[in-house]
Amino acid sequence: MNDDQQTAEPKVPSRTIGFSVMSVVIVVVATFLYQQQVLRKPQTEQLAAIPLPGTLPGFLPEQWYLADDPLLGFVEIPAGSFTMGSNPALDRMAYQNERWSNTRRQGRVDLPRYYISRYETSVAQFAAYLNAIGEEAGEVPLTGPADLPVTYITWPEALAYTRWLDAQLRESLDTPTELKSFLEAGGRVTLPSEAEWEKAARGTEGQVFPWRNAAAEEVANFNGSRPRAVNALNCRVCAWGLSDMSGNVWEMTASPMQPYPFSDEDDMENLSEDAIWIMRGGSFADGLANIRAAVRGGVDPGVRNIAIGFRIAISAR
Repeated sequence: MNDDQQTAEPKVPSRTIGFSVMSVVIVVVATFLYQQQVLRKPQTEQLAAIPLPGTLPGFLPEQWYLADDPLLGFVEIPAGSFTMGSNPALDRMAYQNERWSNTRRQGRVDLPRYYISRYETSVAQFAAYLNAIGEEAGEVPLTGPADLPVTYITWPEALAYTRWLDAQLRESLDTPTELKSFLEAGGRVTLPSEAEWEKAARGTEGQVFPWRNAAAEEVANFNGSRPRAVNALNCRVCAWGLSDMSGNVWEMTASPMQPYPFSDEDDMENLSEDAIWIMRGGSFADGLANIRAAVRGGVDPGVRNIAIGFRIAISAR
């Protein structure tokens, strides 16, 4: 019997009912977030007044603390299709909201070429942005050293950072030619869509984790008590060599929460005032099931939490 003919597994509800299924995941995530907020409240400071280090190993202060490599930390993800969603016959930890439809467990999504950051966005990178915009920054929470992933940042604030960085990369004479050309051809710096994130995390053939032949404890920060530096581990065994696609902090995306199948038409930054947005990858405080490449969490755009951050992409969308 082939995969699509099996009937033992309950069918995914309709698109409308699918929200209630996904809400189970939201409730679990929301409970965790509340606990984290109670355990650790941020110190609110104006980042524009906070000095940044003159040197930060692995990063370039003169280029907004992006990574010190030929593409400023951006990794090319080639055009093509990939397997999205989960097959519980292959992944026993799969949640129902990862199923593609009521007739298929997984789907194939075709994406154009794009770039995604090797690392999660750091405190230093976000502080460089706030220093640049000055008084417009207002008061934003800041926790941890410059090389930690920036957290306690809302979804709109993350998007504002991507727009600012987009402008810097277009204007700078030091932007790598490859990135400049991609931007001039219609690319833009933004949060990755849910599909872009998942392809970058798991490769093209639907592997459960970003790595194939490694113990999770060797490459991922999970079941722990705190985030680690964004470049603490270069995961050479991970898809496209990206770090912390599993664990460390949840990563916000540009996709509103919708039941599958995935559609780019759902990726609207201003969908509605009460939209919930997909976040991916799990965090340092999560267990193994929540750091899988296909797991889908939801976040209110106004939430601030130590376990939620983001990474950026240069997308053709």
